[in-house]
Formats: sequence, structure tokens, C-alpha cells
Amino acid sequence: MDIYDEIVALRRKGQKCAVATIVQVNGSIPSYESAKLLVREDGSMIGTVGGGCVEAEVWNAAREVIETEQPKHMTFSLGQDAAYDNGLICGGQLNVFVEPVIPQPRAIIFGAGHVSKSLSKVATLAGFATVVVDDREQFANRERFPEADEVHAGEYEALFGQLEINSSSYLIIVTRGHRDDMRVLKLALDTPARYISMIGSKRKVLSVMKELVNEGAPRDAFERLYAPMGLEIGAISPEEIAVSVVAEMIAVRRSAVSEWRSVSKSIYQNPALRAVLK
Repeated sequence: MDIYDEIVALRRKGQKCAVATIVQVNGSIPSYESAKLLVREDGSMIGTVGGGCVEAEVWNAAREVIETEQPKHMTFSLGQDAAYDNGLICGGQLNVFVEPVIPQPRAIIFGAGHVSKSLSKVATLAGFATVVVDDREQFANRERFPEADEVHAGEYEALFGQLEINSSSYLIIVTRGHRDDMRVLKLALDTPARYISMIGSKRKVLSVMKELVNEGAPRDAFERLYAPMGLEIGAISPEEIAVSVVAEMIAVRRSAVSEWRSVSKSIYQNPALRAVLK
């Protein structure tokens, strides 16, 4: 299996991986400069950087790189005291660079109203692949969302399983009403999405959360919820709201969020809010 073909395949599936490359060699080693090892999210791998203890350490580093999305540089000295699984004592040195391969993040927008039109445009400009979902064909169509990667019209429950939501997914809930928002949020909380946000006032958000808890949703499930959605910049117009939401998504993507903004987080810190969900 070719490593480069596998990288392309994993990115298309929305899955992360890490690639380790021997970037410098001094002396004798059980591999060669430019040798590569690809490690997938599930720990499986293809390629090799020489086997033995070096490869085991590189594999562990690759798992860390996948988790943190930060590259890592490693140096190994294959001295005479080194004991490798395959018995190769070469006495050389090698430097290995382990880099994350991150799929393009997907912004999946539930609802195709006026706010969604601006969200799709701004998110696309910011580097997200946008997907628009609505149960109304007259709203969810290519004429309204020419820049979107995908546009789906149909019942939310029916379409949800087709969206391939993973840790590179950003879910934005802006449907036309309270009941639809709650339907989508209930589905969203069961996904591994990196970001989940919902439009509405704090009162509306708490109302939705209370109802879902009464239906059996665990309280800690709401800790990933950013709601009311967007950074607090005083946004009023659809365009301003889109900028505030995409800015929040970028902060999450770049791990630049200094604190959880979600209403759910404040629930655990504020006795009055906690009482609402009892």
C-alpha cells in the first residue's frame, strides 16, 4: 500500500493520521534517510522507519501528534548498549520528524435560512468545507449556497447518518425553530464532533437543555455545546453573526479558546443555573 495514496484516502474520509520521516542520518542505521511510517487514528500503520525500539517510540509519538495536532522532532543514537527487538546494533544516529496530517475541517450547518447563507460563505473563506442541511428543498439548494461543498434537503434524522461526522466536524445548529434545534442537538450530542453550537438566547438554550435532560440526556454531554453560539462581539446582522461564529470555530480549531464559553459550562459553576436542570 502506498503511503501517499493512504494519506489522500484518509483525508477524504475525514480521518487524521501522522507521518514519521527519517530526515537525517549519521552512520549506520537499520533503515534509510526519507523512510516513512504512517500511523492511523486507530493505531494501525503502514511503512517503517527501521523497526525495533526506535519504531515503537516513533509510534507512541505519532499517537501523541495525532491527539495534539502538533509536530514533533525526535533524535535517536543507536549506541552499542541499545537492545533492539530485531537485534540490529548499528551505532548510527537518526533524526525523525513526525507531523500530523489533518483533514480539512467540515462546517455542517443545520438550517438554510438567512444566517446560514452568511455562515456558509464566511466558513468557506476561512478554510472550512461547508455542508448545508435543511428539510426544505426551496431553501437547501445550489442556487442559495453555490459555495457549499454539499447541500442536502430532507428530514434531519434521515440525513444525519449520511454526514460522516468525526473529530474534524463543526456542527452549527440554526434551524427555523426551537423544536427542530432540539431535534438536531439531540443527534449532535451523540457524535464525536469537535464543535457543536446552537443559535438562540440563554433562556432558549437552557430550555432546550432542560427538556433533553428530562428525556434522559446526561448533563455532562452539554460541555461541548457552545451556546449561544459565537464570540461575544455584539453581532446583530446575519453577516456579523457569521463572523462571530466562524471566529469561535477558528479558536477551537487552533486550540486558542482560553475558557469554555458554553452555557452548559456555566451551569456547573452557577448554583442558580444548575437548579434549572434539576
